[in-house]
Amino acid sequence: MTRRLRENSLGLVFGVLFLLALAAQAVAGHADFNQQQLTDGLEPISMGRYVTSASFAVDVAENWQSEYLQFFLYIFLTVWLIQRGSPESKPVGEQGLESDQKQKVGPYAGDDSPAWARARGARLWLFSNSLGLVMGLIFVLSWLAQSIAGVAAYNERQLSDLEEPISWGQYLASPDFWNRTLQNWQSELLAVASMAILSIYLRQRGSPQSKPVGAPHTATGIEG
Repeated sequence: MTRRLRENSLGLVFGVLFLLALAAQAVAGHADFNQQQLTDGLEPISMGRYVTSASFAVDVAENWQSEYLQFFLYIFLTVWLIQRGSPESKPVGEQGLESDQKQKVGPYAGDDSPAWARARGARLWLFSNSLGLVMGLIFVLSWLAQSIAGVAAYNERQLSDLEEPISWGQYLASPDFWNRTLQNWQSELLAVASMAILSIYLRQRGSPQSKPVGAPHTATGIEG
């Protein structure tokens, strides 16, 4: 058991941190929501009602969709684009899909390779792109969840202000939706660019996200 925990410690720790952060967000969001309710002369709501509300759902989904957009873009763009000197990039000159031999697919698959790495046609293509496709799918589903929860939360405010609710299509064209969306996109894209560029010149000893401390700044695609 100890060995299994150690070998999966990165995923487990991030999973626990995620649940703690989500719970903390629920507590803070509930307090903020009820403060706004009292300001508007309305009754506060319970924690259970808040975490099943459109307001909580849209706050969660808008962050998820931006995170998965980041992963989706980074996975696909780093196939073809490089950043000289960054460990987050492939080495200069190795852009592209790479050879079957290097990717260990088809006749070059090893005894311990996944079964679909030995396949041909659609199965091989699907498995070869499965990481990016799943990240893209989660992004689309999170974006859809954000838009549905967002229009519900928006219409709740409209009704409380004695104004007409709007349709889902109208909400997609509204400033509220794009303000929520773009404020997350810009922060994620900035974070990715910062990681790719700062890791050229800065180091973190022992981290696979950093080059070895003594590696030259021009070394590309080398992890510590």
